Amino acid sequence: MKYIPCQSQCNKTSDICSGCGRSRDEINAVKKIVSQAVMLGVKNKYDNIDQYADAIAASIKKKLHRIK
Repeated sequence: MKYIPCQSQCNKTSDICSGCGRSRDEINAVKKIVSQAVMLGVKNKYDNIDQYADAIAASIKKKLHRIK
């Protein structure tokens, strides 16, 4: 399956988003992960938010490539 980012065409009444084709469960799970990462950055008062976000993205990519 291919991940499709938000297209800002959400239909919040359906189980499947008409914009990106993802399920509500998947969308909510991603929102939760992002929220947790944001809260960690806020809690630790990171000034270098770009490096923080890039490091998280790099770590996710590295781990996903290992699984494939």
